[in-house]
Amino acid sequence: MDSTEDDGERGSRGIQSIEVGGRLLLALVHHGRPMALKDLAREADMTPAKAHPYLVSFGKLRLIEQDAASGRYGLGALALQLGLIGLQQTDPIRLASAELPALALAVGQTVGIAIWGNRGPTFVRLEEGPTAVHVNMRHGTVVSVRGTASGRLFAAFMPREQVLAALRAEAGKAVRIDAAFDDELARIHEERFAAIVDGTVRGVTALAAPVFDGFGEMVLALTAIGPSATLEPSRDGAAARALIACAAALSSRMGARPAAADAG
Repeated sequence: MDSTEDDGERGSRGIQSIEVGGRLLLALVHHGRPMALKDLAREADMTPAKAHPYLVSFGKLRLIEQDAASGRYGLGALALQLGLIGLQQTDPIRLASAELPALALAVGQTVGIAIWGNRGPTFVRLEEGPTAVHVNMRHGTVVSVRGTASGRLFAAFMPREQVLAALRAEAGKAVRIDAAFDDELARIHEERFAAIVDGTVRGVTALAAPVFDGFGEMVLALTAIGPSATLEPSRDGAAARALIACAAALSSRMGARPAAADAG
């Protein structure tokens, strides 16, 4: 009989052997590539002799498969099917919306969710924070690509032709991305964070952090908006750290690999 752990609360009991074996699956997900038995066992903090029976059982369930040539273990067909179904059932806006009230309190400012819509970066949710900020923004507002933190963040990750189309619509004429703006987008892409002071509204600072899905695509931007006197634009500031942590947690729930979720 499998041993169980029980902290005394109903519904908290679990099968310990499943949790132990699950560490092997977590190791494969974390590394994102097939692994040799000894390496996989080490990452799961167990001996190869202990890991092997779990791998055999996982193989029978098609959660894991072993390459006949190299002997390395990778995720199997059932694991891939479960991942795809999970992605289909996950709504990033719904997940992010549930986090907004707590995020607004943690950041101490108004926070929102922006997506890339037909006309460019578009706010779909807003949650007012304890610090008042006077901006003409509501659900469905399309914002500037160049002049907002969320717009610049999307511009750093979206295909260039889509960014240029949004810039043309914003300017009402043909535009190009100059070298200075291109360098700024490269920095934002590397840091996975954007901030702007006195962008479209003087006296207002905005921060933005990306949320990724399981395919590594940016699906939305978490944004904080507040008076420049109280909202620090630095990535190392308390508000930015809270925003980035929330975005990383949402990315993880969306199926993003840890490296994509935690980078920046």
